[in-house]
Amino acid sequence: MFIVTGGAGFIGSAFVWKLNSEGIDNILIVDELDKSEKWKNLTNRRFVDYIHKDEFLKMLSRDSLPFTISKVIHMGACTSTTEQDADYLKQNNYYYTQTLAKWSLKKNIRFLYASSAATYGDGSEGFSDDDKTTLVLQPLNMYGYSKHLFDLWVLRNNLSQKMLGIKFFNVFGPNEYHKDDMTSVVFKAFCQIKKTGRVKLFKSYKPKYKDGEQVRDFIYVKDCVGAIWWFLKNREVNGIFNLGTGKARSWNDLAKAVFSAMGREPNIEYIEMPETIKPKYQYFTEAKMEKFYSSGCPVRFLSLEDGIKDYVINYLQQEDRYL
Repeated sequence: MFIVTGGAGFIGSAFVWKLNSEGIDNILIVDELDKSEKWKNLTNRRFVDYIHKDEFLKMLSRDSLPFTISKVIHMGACTSTTEQDADYLKQNNYYYTQTLAKWSLKKNIRFLYASSAATYGDGSEGFSDDDKTTLVLQPLNMYGYSKHLFDLWVLRNNLSQKMLGIKFFNVFGPNEYHKDDMTSVVFKAFCQIKKTGRVKLFKSYKPKYKDGEQVRDFIYVKDCVGAIWWFLKNREVNGIFNLGTGKARSWNDLAKAVFSAMGREPNIEYIEMPETIKPKYQYFTEAKMEKFYSSGCPVRFLSLEDGIKDYVINYLQQEDRYL
């Protein structure tokens, strides 16, 4: 039995799609659906059961799960970079992960968890996933810090060779629709173009970058789950790994790719950035991927244009836009 926490969420449900495509449906989904529409991410998927995350933790404490578990894919977390409740983030993202990791280690179960590129903060320490860099990072928001805390716990307890963490960069793709303000700019751009015929991007406030030329490392969710699948199968590979393409692209590139996929000419408007965002805004992110490739993982990533084309044509423009 595979456990996928956050299995109704964006990357979690995409990974369930990947498992299903590999002929696997002995999956236990752990999540918290609340009043969002992320339940729709499960409507096309095959799995054995769904358990609320609070009940799941109770079962762990009693060691009473009614299944024999072989692998744990821990994607469950609060992923809002604007969440202000620090106690909630520490409990939900740090202590919860720690509890599940300890249980998995005790049972000798393969444990793979989601970290985040938000741990890199303003990028002043670079974007290398080597352990020395991880130890000195200073995230800019509480979400990034909650993820960083667990990475530190792994390293300080010498557990990096017993489990695998993934620092996701800017992921986009189907099944993100429930994330409201946290959806990708690809999805937001598609909706803006469909409604108004144009895309709004933030102006730049650094002379080094022209408007819309701020860059990010964008990666398609299908490529992410392909990499997760390989890591899951290769238990001898452990540690904390970046997962981006290794090639930063601009917001202008992204917007133009969405227009192209929709068969329209680019129409971009540059708007003022809110004052609350300016102090924490990242102008450059790019995953260092040497460690990833040295692991032997054969997954290669779609270009930004090809990923967006697949997303727009095969999902966003379809009646059923879910994986």
